[in-house]
Amino acid sequence: MAPLAGKVALVTGASRGIGKGIALVLAEQGATVYVTGRSVHPGDYYLPGTVGETAAECIARGKECGGSGIAVACDHGDDAAVAALFARIEAEQGQLDILVNNAFTLSDDLLEPKGFWEKPLSNLEMWDVGVKSNYVAAWHAARIMVPRKSGLIVAISGFAAVTYTYGVVFGTSKSAVDRMARDMAIELEPHNVASLVLWQGLTLTEKARDNLAKMGDKMTASITSMQGSSVEHPGRVVAALAADPAIMRRSGGEFVTAELAQEYGITDVDGAVIASARATRGSPIWKPIAEVDYRGK
Repeated sequence: MAPLAGKVALVTGASRGIGKGIALVLAEQGATVYVTGRSVHPGDYYLPGTVGETAAECIARGKECGGSGIAVACDHGDDAAVAALFARIEAEQGQLDILVNNAFTLSDDLLEPKGFWEKPLSNLEMWDVGVKSNYVAAWHAARIMVPRKSGLIVAISGFAAVTYTYGVVFGTSKSAVDRMARDMAIELEPHNVASLVLWQGLTLTEKARDNLAKMGDKMTASITSMQGSSVEHPGRVVAALAADPAIMRRSGGEFVTAELAQEYGITDVDGAVIASARATRGSPIWKPIAEVDYRGK
């Protein structure tokens, strides 16, 4: 039986990039995966990828093991649309086992070397879809998971929480995501629902490849010097976490994806072992709540 057979997952922001990679792996391992994003038609965005195309690939990947993909056009900045999404999942499946909070708006001037006061206030869109959206999705997910005493919520973050990366709003947003996931873990612990954070290194998404080609000279050397992974590498790690019977021992923690991959014996799609960027980018702050006296008693 496939490791995730019978599981239902939601991966936000999965038209392309990390979200797409995670969705494909979860489907390949037997899960029914709801795929959300704003790109519905080819050409909706300057990079390729739509929710329908990702869902179709999920169906193809999951054909032999019962996995599948379901495309849902959804703007995670629209709370009503998000509420409708979760209502649909509950009505159609009666459960939600995995939420991957991946959706994050990257401002067009992200790589411009300007002060925060020189950039428009519209850059707070990274807060709206990236921080607030994580909370809203986790709120809805918890209302399905808690009664069933089972579930995993994964936030996709990175070293920006401890190392200056791309500017004030980006770094603040990622830091908030990490603390949010950790405190959610505390409140979810009595209900056997896990919440944790994955710190991605350089992931060779369509956008990352485009940025490296066009503006690599503007990017931090500690980023560009990292060993890049495929978009499916974090998906393999999420799948391993979802299948781990002792997942609660990790709840509340921040984990470098590459380090978890090595712990689980996971390689990239080409067989490469992805190296951790801890030495050059920094170390996670939050340990799993099982390892710390988090209430200060």
